[in-house]
Amino acid sequence: MTTHPSDTPLDPRPESSYQQASPEEASAVQSPLEKPSNDLSAAANAADSEAIPAGQDIATNDIATNQDEPAAAAADHKIVAPSPAPAPAAPAPYHTEAGPTGLKFVTSVLVIVVFLITFVVQAFRVPSESMENTLLVGDFLLADKVHFAHGGEFLDRLLPYTPVKHGDIVVFRYPVDPSQYFVKRVVGVPGDRIRLTNKTVLLNGKPLLEDYAVHNLMGFDAYRDDFPQPNRYSRDVDRRWRGNLPRFVNGGELTVPAGQYFVMGDNRDRSLDSRYWGFVPRESIMGRPLVIYLSVAGPPEPEGATSNDKLLHSGQMLAHFFQLARWDRIFRLVR
Repeated sequence: MTTHPSDTPLDPRPESSYQQASPEEASAVQSPLEKPSNDLSAAANAADSEAIPAGQDIATNDIATNQDEPAAAAADHKIVAPSPAPAPAAPAPYHTEAGPTGLKFVTSVLVIVVFLITFVVQAFRVPSESMENTLLVGDFLLADKVHFAHGGEFLDRLLPYTPVKHGDIVVFRYPVDPSQYFVKRVVGVPGDRIRLTNKTVLLNGKPLLEDYAVHNLMGFDAYRDDFPQPNRYSRDVDRRWRGNLPRFVNGGELTVPAGQYFVMGDNRDRSLDSRYWGFVPRESIMGRPLVIYLSVAGPPEPEGATSNDKLLHSGQMLAHFFQLARWDRIFRLVR
């Protein structure tokens, strides 16, 4: 008797404990479902010894071998080929968010850049030689806008702002034309008395030791080199400053008023500075040069009373960069 493993549970008794039943008893206890299974086994054995005629399927041969079985029982035991598995459905198209994600990324970058340019750093280019040898024509600067920023009493306590002091190099809005940026060194702070004698700066009656100052012109200019001289003038002096200068001169010295700063270029003979257009208000100082991130040799731009020493925004195309680049100045801190 042949049974399907899934139909009969396993018995733990040993094989010798089973008693063999007689053929009559086996026929009596055989279930209706098992008998056709025996017929199918007989049909399979017959098929091993005799080939099935061509064109006759297994189901037809089974019916011919078991003539005594009802047609309905034979039909119940037809061997039907399994139907093919349904083809897997095509995967749904994967929709990415490249468009929105890319837009968000670009927007985030722009927000960060705008924040940095507005509150942290700003890029400039030096167009003139007024700060040589500290800054050269063609130096590209990153200006630190946090160091000297002025945000009122509350923000001054909260953020790391520091007061402007002697010797600081500052970037500021040109008092004559606030749309332009200048870079100079602070010589006088509020309350200081300043005087130049034969190109030497006297601060509160004492000469300054300025190892950064450069004098490269042999000629002597009484207004420039013996400042202040209210009775002497230069064609480069701003007209408004010319009228206000005498108000701040006392005993041959210039007194710096409250909230104002006196600045000069390191190249003293080629700098249009506070001697020519006056003091720099504290609110006009926007930062200090932090680092030279690029330096390209080139001729200075034409000078003029309203355009000399102007810091131009970087971003212009640099022709012949590799031939003109000053590699030893790149990433140099400005001091």
